[in-house]
Amino acid sequence: MAGSVFERVEKKYIISSSQYDSLMQMIPELFAPDIYPESDICSVYYDTPDHLLIRRSLDKPVYKEKLRIRSYDVPSGDSPVFVELKKKLLGTVYKRRISLKYSDAMEFLNSGGKCKENLTQIEKEISYCFDLYRSLQPAMFISYHRKSFVGINDYGLRITFDNNVLSRTTELELAKGIWGDEVLAEGHYIMEIKTLNSMPLRLAEALDKNRIFPGSFSKYGTAYRRLTEHTAINKGVKHNV
Repeated sequence: MAGSVFERVEKKYIISSSQYDSLMQMIPELFAPDIYPESDICSVYYDTPDHLLIRRSLDKPVYKEKLRIRSYDVPSGDSPVFVELKKKLLGTVYKRRISLKYSDAMEFLNSGGKCKENLTQIEKEISYCFDLYRSLQPAMFISYHRKSFVGINDYGLRITFDNNVLSRTTELELAKGIWGDEVLAEGHYIMEIKTLNSMPLRLAEALDKNRIFPGSFSKYGTAYRRLTEHTAINKGVKHNV
């Protein structure tokens, strides 16, 4: 069982197809394909029955956290997956994760981190998260297609492009496949720039040239908002009837 810790600043951008095409011409100057250069990323987010974690996150607090299980492509029982505790404090993201076989990861999560003794430090933190929020359970499936690049001269620099973002609130298992409702408008991408240092001047110039500005976008948050809005509309229709 492997554990990893990441600390970095992440900035998100929503870009159009034309902006994406322009940036891709610049990419080879600064970036090379990452270890997972292109993949379908699948995640199941854990939350309380009243969605406490995502509601707090949408309020943009100083500190927030999310718990999820993630795979690169649809997993089977022996496929490697990641159980991740993602925390954000004052704009800096701290991601703590363990790598397990899919079957072992599900056993760990279904037991609330109590299925074994002698937990690693990260396992203890995930287990504590279950204790703290008491009723954590699978809440939403999110998938998207990602192209990922790492800096040629700065391995702490990464840039990713996500599209085909889908969500669902039923059959909340990674092995159930990629399907759901669209979260992102067609013809758009979520670009993330992740770095430990300052952004390269060439990249900053490319963003300025294409009038690309940072914004706030949460896949889980956006899908949750749409779900609650849809529920509210349906309740209003029933009430009017």
